[in-house]
Amino acid sequence: MSGPADGAKPFEELDCSAVLADIFLLLDNECDAGAAKRLQGHLEDCPSCLEHYAVQRELKSLLARKCCEEAPQGLRERLRVEIRRTVVVRQTITRADRD
Repeated sequence: MSGPADGAKPFEELDCSAVLADIFLLLDNECDAGAAKRLQGHLEDCPSCLEHYAVQRELKSLLARKCCEEAPQGLRERLRVEIRRTVVVRQTITRADRD
């Protein structure tokens, strides 16, 4: 099976909406190497997406520099409890859906 006439591989072609949806995965280093390469390739060729990426990168950097206070212990504990409860509820619902 051959690719497009320009030699580009279809799975490597991304539209802007897909890139913008996954830009935070790239910023947070949460995507695999292949996805990161495809996203970066698109950013190199698309000034609009590159600008959006740059703004989000700067915002993330600014927040990291300015928001360095720790949450109060009580808030951290309440968040841990709520996260555990959410995970348990989702696991229970998922298991019930399978049965």
